[in-house]
Amino acid sequence: MVVPINTRFRRSDLAYVLWQSDATTLITVDRSGPVDYLAMVHEICPTLASSSPGHLHVEQIPRLRHVVILGAHPGSGAHHWDEVMAGAPAVSPAVLEQRHRQVDPDATVLTLYTSGTTGFPKGVMHSHNIQRTVIDAGSRMGITTRDVIMMYLPLFHVFGLYEGLLMSVATGARMVLTTVFEPGEILRLIAKEGATILNGFDAHFHALTTHPDCEKIDRRRLRTGLFATGMASSEHAARRTQRLLGPTVSGWGMTEIGCGVLRSFLDSPEDDRCLASGCALPGYECKVIDPETGASVPYGTMGELCVRGYSLMQGYYKRPEETAAVIDAAGWLHTGDVVTMREDGTIRFLARYKDLLKVGGENVDPIEVEGFLLRHPAIDQVQVIGVPHPRLSEVPCACIIPKPGAEITQETLVAFCRGSWPASRSRSTP
Repeated sequence: MVVPINTRFRRSDLAYVLWQSDATTLITVDRSGPVDYLAMVHEICPTLASSSPGHLHVEQIPRLRHVVILGAHPGSGAHHWDEVMAGAPAVSPAVLEQRHRQVDPDATVLTLYTSGTTGFPKGVMHSHNIQRTVIDAGSRMGITTRDVIMMYLPLFHVFGLYEGLLMSVATGARMVLTTVFEPGEILRLIAKEGATILNGFDAHFHALTTHPDCEKIDRRRLRTGLFATGMASSEHAARRTQRLLGPTVSGWGMTEIGCGVLRSFLDSPEDDRCLASGCALPGYECKVIDPETGASVPYGTMGELCVRGYSLMQGYYKRPEETAAVIDAAGWLHTGDVVTMREDGTIRFLARYKDLLKVGGENVDPIEVEGFLLRHPAIDQVQVIGVPHPRLSEVPCACIIPKPGAEITQETLVAFCRGSWPASRSRSTP
């Protein structure tokens, strides 16, 4: 079983995941940029230097036995990556074939830890069924061995792992992998490597399409990509992407059920590619419910998205109560996402229920407000948060970054908004 670890984790988070996942082997680089991972490992494993390779014992992480380091030699207690790889030829093809036959398709192969916004991170367990998700997603996007995937998303997240590494293995497409997202460098690599697939969120596409080099580089081979859009605040970046980079495919997914459960089509209308989140891939079912009653809501009405299918997580590792809280007896995953569904099955992601603002008893979607404010020609980026209010309980507060050289005052912004307040998301949405 593989447990990808967020490279932004620091000592306490790393130690928690190693302990909670019952990890037996830790593989890491010695250093990346300013972060000294080797020093972090020594802090977590104080007996590493005095142990022999393969016989590590850490009281707080009792199952951890091996540490493998890429880069500088780690000392006497750990394995060096080159030493591990040097032993690969000693494994005979017969042994590999035997191990291949022993693989259980329903066995846990991957555990991805969520961000932990509701407490400590939870380990989401998946079986080998994830391969079908990747293959079906690649088929909908027509990905072949002729494609080149430009990948700058982190591989410890489901988006980068599924659409980059696993998609490359499943389809034979070549992957160009970078260590960080730097818009100018990505644009240079698009031209140099002849990239055909470009994936990301609105922040990535906004940075790429507003970079001064965007219209200067050769981007003729770009043919599609997965743009996680659907929110009102991402529409402007999505429209600009269609014009400057090429037609993308919209999608939705989450760690608990996999990346790209929903996906639009290569020939979907631009509105669907910029304002919707796609239709379910084969093998998935979706419904939209009233979270208070559990009853399905009419088409076009806001509600909570529920999904079930073959790639539903096996559960949160060693967290049965948390698992039961999100997966009901009929196998439906209650996502906590606010969506609407059309009669043709097209779904539009609007927000997270926990992000909705309650203004005087009315639900207000901060993402919709952000989308409206982005229409102002002087605004480059905006985020809306809730702040306490003595009469209305809470009200939206917009944090704004103006475009370079642009000026905007509170008075002009209020005048821009006056009489144009977005409709409450508590009502039906077409």
